[in-house]
Parts: sequence; structure tokens; C-alpha cells
Amino acid sequence: MSHGDEHGYGDPARADDGPYQGGQTRTRLPDRAGDPYGGARRGSRSSSRSLITVVAVVVLLIAAIAFANRSGGDGPSSADSNGDGNKPKAAATAASGTLPVQTKTDGIPSGFAHDEQGVQSAAANYAVTLGSTGMFKKDSRHAILDLLYTPDAAARLQGPMDQAYSADFLKKMGLDANGNPPADSTFVSRVVPIGTTVRQYSDNSAEVEVWYVGLIGMSAQTSTDPVTSSWKTWTFDLQWSGDDWKIVSDAQKDGPAPVPGDDRAATSDEIRKATEEYGGFTYAR
Repeated sequence: MSHGDEHGYGDPARADDGPYQGGQTRTRLPDRAGDPYGGARRGSRSSSRSLITVVAVVVLLIAAIAFANRSGGDGPSSADSNGDGNKPKAAATAASGTLPVQTKTDGIPSGFAHDEQGVQSAAANYAVTLGSTGMFKKDSRHAILDLLYTPDAAARLQGPMDQAYSADFLKKMGLDANGNPPADSTFVSRVVPIGTTVRQYSDNSAEVEVWYVGLIGMSAQTSTDPVTSSWKTWTFDLQWSGDDWKIVSDAQKDGPAPVPGDDRAATSDEIRKATEEYGGFTYAR
């Protein structure tokens, strides 16, 4: 869960939309009765021509794949040989291939690269941490704020955060005053990033948006607050500080949310087992 929040795939395209607008469908009728495939069989010469055509297409495909693999290797590409080393940029939600960070501080990924990919990785992982169950316990919450935010921002947020995660709020979530669930119950709070995008970037600051799905609720046989999902976008203003990216401020908004599917809702026991058996990821761009 994020602080400050408790809690098919869209409409099908219309027939008159898309690149096929105004096209026609032609139906070839059989040339003779009783032949469902439409027309008399072609002679052997026609079959030979078809076979030659198929073989030629396969050969061309193999050659194209071999050329693409050779161009993607360590050797210089044709663009590089012409002095043009520009490559197309990845889309906002496309993976870059950069490996996740190899270091952690108090179990939280740290030491992100000082570039656009690094700041996106930082934002995604920070969203996961801020949406975790650790935020519901005072000691771990303070440690998270001190690690992820700039010193000024952490000091500014500590008091309001403690008020937001008050005993009354924790009670509404089914937790005790220390943020612990009842016996035989599992409290679930997770953020799963779907994608990130950079809205602004400079050498010392960046604005990054993280689109994510959140899970929150109590998994128990008698729970009145079962685990539910929500879709949100988290905007982070980050600053390069102390050899890592730190959060200066952040804000959230609802959506974009897809149309709910027809999946069967899991039982509380299934959710509990999934939470215990499936760990999270270290996110990288």
C-alpha cells in the first residue's frame, strides 16, 4: 500500500477503425459442386512452383536472421561505419536490458546508475518499498524514509507519516497498534510496477512516473477487508544525492485501470499461500 491511499483489456475496436477501414472481404466460391476448397486441383507444375516459392521465402528469412544477429554483435554496424552512431530509443515501457543493481541497504536495492535508466530503476524499486508492509510499522517506516528520501524530505515527512499510520488507521486495516496482523492472518500490501517513464531529466534531478497495480488487505478466514487490487500512477521528483537517487517529493493519482477480467476471486488461503511463496523482484530498466 502506498502512503496516503487505502485502498478483457479495453473496448474492442470498431469495425470502421484501424488501417483496414473501407476494405472489402472477397469470398471465392467453389468451381464445382462437392469441392469445399474451391476449384479443381492444380497440376504438378503448379505444386512445384509453390514449393520453390516456399523454399525461397525460408532461405530469405534465414539470411535475414543471420544478418540481424551479426549486426547485433560486438562488431561495428553499418550505421557506425557511416559515422552515425545514433540508435532508436526504447519505448517508455520497453526493457533496456540493463541488469538490476547488485547492492542493497537494509534489504532495499540501492546504488542506482547516474542516468535515465538508473533513475527509472530507482523509482520503480522505491515504489515497491513504499508500498510494502514495512510502512505499517514505525521503526521500519522511519528507516525507509531515511534511506529513500533526501535528509530534508525525510525529516519533513516523518511526523505526517506517523499521523497517517495512526493506531486508528491500523485498526481499520485489521492490525494492532504495532502494525501486526492477528494470529492466523496475513496482511498483504504490495506494489507491482507495470512500467516507468521519465517526464524530466537532468544530471542532478528527474521526474519519473511509475504505473503500478497495488494489492492490499487482510488474508484470513474471517476477514472483513479482503485483499483487493487498485491501479495508480506514482510520480517521483528525485535528486542525485550521496551517490544515489533520493526522493524529494512524490504524489499519486488513480489509474489508468484496465477493464476487470472474468477471473475467479481466490480464497483467503490461496492469497496467503501466494504471498508467502512468491517473492518480489528487483526492477531495472
